[in-house]
Amino acid sequence: MKKTIFSFTFLFAAFCLSAQSPAITSWLQNTTETGSYYMQGNSTPIDNGILYNCQKVEYSNEFVYVHTRGIPAYPTGPFQDRNPSQAEDQDAIYKIPLNPVEETGNKTSTTPGNIGVFINGVSLFDYRDGVAWNPQTNALCGGPGNPPCPGGMGATQDWNRDAIPAEMEGFDCSKAHPARGNYHHHQNPSAFKLDLDVIYDVCNLYDADGLYAIDANQHSPLIGFAYDGFPIYGAYGFKNTDGTGGIERIKSSYQLRNITSRDNGPDFSGDYFLGYFREDYEYVAHPNEPDFLDEHNGRFCITPEYPNGTYAYFATVDEKWNSAYPYVVGPTFFGEHERRTTNGVNETTTVYDPTSSVSNAAERLNISVFPNPSSDLIAIQINGLVSADIPVQLVSLSGKIMDSTKVKKGQTIVYFDSQTLYNGVYFVQLKIDNQLVTHKIVINR
Repeated sequence: MKKTIFSFTFLFAAFCLSAQSPAITSWLQNTTETGSYYMQGNSTPIDNGILYNCQKVEYSNEFVYVHTRGIPAYPTGPFQDRNPSQAEDQDAIYKIPLNPVEETGNKTSTTPGNIGVFINGVSLFDYRDGVAWNPQTNALCGGPGNPPCPGGMGATQDWNRDAIPAEMEGFDCSKAHPARGNYHHHQNPSAFKLDLDVIYDVCNLYDADGLYAIDANQHSPLIGFAYDGFPIYGAYGFKNTDGTGGIERIKSSYQLRNITSRDNGPDFSGDYFLGYFREDYEYVAHPNEPDFLDEHNGRFCITPEYPNGTYAYFATVDEKWNSAYPYVVGPTFFGEHERRTTNGVNETTTVYDPTSSVSNAAERLNISVFPNPSSDLIAIQINGLVSADIPVQLVSLSGKIMDSTKVKKGQTIVYFDSQTLYNGVYFVQLKIDNQLVTHKIVINR
């Protein structure tokens, strides 16, 4: 009963305040700059000529329409599993409901392909990669390089492969890859190199970042919306659903099953370790632990963007910040689900102007400048989500500008090459919300 009242309260508030809804104001927009990508063997990013982030946001009383090319601000690729695809222009329009509602009765399972969209316009997929186990042949089926599964594409199989462990080699530094040009994340969109336990070293050769950087000391940002219209947050939130209890890692309630064999499936030898298939996991409720999520990987809670409360999904990670099943949304949706791409906008809308929004980025961003002292490279890392471009300058003690760059919205890190600088004291200056944030750094070789 409490849950029903909570849902109604939220929906009424969302309807009354739809013009200011986070579903309208949270998208990262860009209409002038283009993205980049890596080719295998070349550690210098190449301009792809495609606008990154979202290009236009418009809304009616019921829906927000998000126009995007599906390209992030961070470099994409390479995909070292011989994936022939690159991130390509999706020229998509997403139609997201402003007043999402819970689905009554049986919940809808997540589906292959897009199940949501991140605020930079990049697609979200669920756990699967289209590969399963065929007990008739005792081999994998579906997906590139495998024969079709019994019943054809989309047919239910007993054992469905989990893309996160199975396709690790095919992910880029940002934990994403393309399917027929549709670049997408299956998991928390924070770069491998930022995890507490780095399980894949692709960033060492093809450096990039992700949509946001995890900060264990503050509520994670709103990073996307599922196809049922409910918001998606990063890995951390308020421990208690009423917004109290401090900041905690919000945890998946799924765990590996205690099994020693798979009925009609492969044994645990070689590649097919426990956790290789989605059915290796089971849901275990934690009714007295509010920082654990429900079977859809979400919960009703208060968040910074929804002070009256909302149902929200979280991009779950483990204690080492490695992605934790079911990763973002799933294996079922909480709300009423539809395919959310549309060919056009057929109703009267208002175009949202992001320049009219008020930001407090200087107060909430955690900025690190390292190493200090530096000998050849200075890194400027911003934890959290960068929602507006941040100009960055390297200034000498006498006030001379030695170099300049910017952290683009939807990025988290930039670098200065300090190899040609004399030893001494310098300043890294960031302009955030018309405030100048300065960090002192020493060059010492």
